[in-house]
Amino acid sequence: MAPAGAMHRYNGSFAKALHYAPLTLTTLAALVPPELDAEIKIYDETVEYLPKETDADLIGMTVITGTSQRAYQWAGYYRSLGKTVVLGGVHPTLMPLEAKNHADAVVIGLAEQTWGELLRDYKNGTLNPFYQHNGNASIAGRPQPRRDLLKKDRYVTSNSVEATKGCVHSCSFCVITALSGQNVLTRPVKEVIAEIERLPGKEVVFVDANLIAYPQYAKELFRELIPLKKMWFGLVTVNIGRNDELLDLMVKSGCKGVLIGFEAITSSSLKSIDKGFNRAEEYETLVKKLHDAGIIINGTFCLGTDGDDATVFSRTFDMIQKLKIDLPRFSIMTPFPGTPLFQSLEQSGRIIDRNWANYDVEHCVIQPKQMTPERLEAGLEWTWKQTYKYSSIAQRIAGINSRFMLSVPVNLGYRHYAQKLRNFSKAVMTDISDVPYYEENNLYIPSHR
Repeated sequence: MAPAGAMHRYNGSFAKALHYAPLTLTTLAALVPPELDAEIKIYDETVEYLPKETDADLIGMTVITGTSQRAYQWAGYYRSLGKTVVLGGVHPTLMPLEAKNHADAVVIGLAEQTWGELLRDYKNGTLNPFYQHNGNASIAGRPQPRRDLLKKDRYVTSNSVEATKGCVHSCSFCVITALSGQNVLTRPVKEVIAEIERLPGKEVVFVDANLIAYPQYAKELFRELIPLKKMWFGLVTVNIGRNDELLDLMVKSGCKGVLIGFEAITSSSLKSIDKGFNRAEEYETLVKKLHDAGIIINGTFCLGTDGDDATVFSRTFDMIQKLKIDLPRFSIMTPFPGTPLFQSLEQSGRIIDRNWANYDVEHCVIQPKQMTPERLEAGLEWTWKQTYKYSSIAQRIAGINSRFMLSVPVNLGYRHYAQKLRNFSKAVMTDISDVPYYEENNLYIPSHR
């Protein structure tokens, strides 16, 4: 199961056009040992209710920081029914002792190595409290995800693929390096290609945190993709603009869109989050290179860094419109536990909200250096809405071309998200009254569900 925060839940504000199928649940399903002859069901709360009634004996949940409070409530409910509950994912890996307070077992780190062991132990009645992969982690030889278990019609695509795991950079706010350092695991290219060849349709979404982390590996992957004539989207860094051979191969391999973490528009802001390999003065050249190649840019921007004052909102909007970044996305600097940013802000006493449900990157949980929390949240909302006005969208993507045709539905999806942002206050984000809960053996199930 995958609990979801209010914004991204089935009844939230994240449109289908923005929502591709996740890989965690389908991969875990594929890792279930065949000899256990288990019946498997998956539930993704971004597209469906989690069940109040289930005949499952064991329930596994994948948890991020923003969904942890909700996951703990569901876990308590299921355990009150006599179910065994296992928690894993980013937040339990970073906060295993906290997670263990709400579960029978916690998976720390990659599940590829430990999930089968955990399930066999459960069957044998020898379940351990913690399962953690050793230093020889690998994603090679991983079975094909169980996409047959998805509600496929509820996602824009179910063709999600992972070639690598990890990142070589060390941005202070990022949980990726907090989890695994600057190590990157790679799947054999032939395994990745074999998986893609089996997928229906033309589109593929790579969910890798940084698909070009190892340029030589990326070049090999792109060369092997060329004959497949697929249309793919994925995450890269600004370094793609500094390697013409890699960019050329990426285009030839069928890339139609990339997500790039621009994060900030000044060197002081970039330096404050340890993202100095980004250079704002190179953004215009990078965007032109990608646009000339027909590639859509989903650009992310982190507002409220220590280098930002209250002018950052209008300046960021102006730059985005000038460069015509197709699909901008905005977040508030958020210190996830286990990251260098969390440690730094904790030491300086600047963390003002410790309810994990508000760690969704759209609410302020810190004391910003150059403005009030209220000003930061208001500025975020203004930037979202200003960027996704119809006139702003038209200015960025005008012209009948392949980029225009591909980006229109996603722009409209983000416009819907921007317009509903105000509906999701901290009170709404932290409200879990729709989840069945128990108190001293008195089970309560809300009547409106």
